[in-house]
Amino acid sequence: MSIPIFKLNIPEYKVDSQPDFAKIGTQIDKTIIDEFLGQKLVIRCLGSQNHPGKTLDELVDIILKLGTDRYDPSRIGDRYENIDNKHIDIFALDFEITKDGRYLEHFIEPFYAWPKKLGETPIKLDIIILYNQDKLDKVEHKYKGRDDVKSDGFIFKEPGNKVGALKGIIKIL
Repeated sequence: MSIPIFKLNIPEYKVDSQPDFAKIGTQIDKTIIDEFLGQKLVIRCLGSQNHPGKTLDELVDIILKLGTDRYDPSRIGDRYENIDNKHIDIFALDFEITKDGRYLEHFIEPFYAWPKKLGETPIKLDIIILYNQDKLDKVEHKYKGRDDVKSDGFIFKEPGNKVGALKGIIKIL
C-alpha cells in the first residue's frame, strides 16, 4: 500500500512573528478534509528543525519506513515522561474528520506559544502525520505537578507494523 504524501506551499507560515493560527490551520485542514472526510484520524505534528542533521525529506523517508518519527530510542522526546511511567509511542490528537472541522489550529498555536513561554525558539510545523485511529490505542496519563488527566498519548496496536497505521503525510514547504 502506498502512503499518500501531500505537499502544501504556505509561504506566509513563519514563526519569526506570531502566525495567524486559524488561517494557516484552515489551509492545512482543507487537504485533510478533502482527502479524509468521515474518517477517524490520529494527527501528529512535528517540526524538522527539532531533528538536527535530518532534512524534511529524510524525516518523511524515516516515517514511511518506520511508521513513526521515533527513529532513535536514545533521543529524549518532549513530554514522554509521565508520573505513572506508562509506555507511550507517540503524542498526538484524535479527530473524526468533518466538513467544518478545525484541526491544525490546535497544533500550530501551542507549537508557537509554548517554546516562546519557555524562552525557546517557536517550532514551525512542517510534517503532519495522519494515522488510522483504529490502529492505535489511547493512553491516558498525567504529568508531574499537574492533576489533569491527559489523553494525547497513543500506542500502536501492532508494534511490529507501525507503517500499517499510516494514512498519509503532509509536508509544509
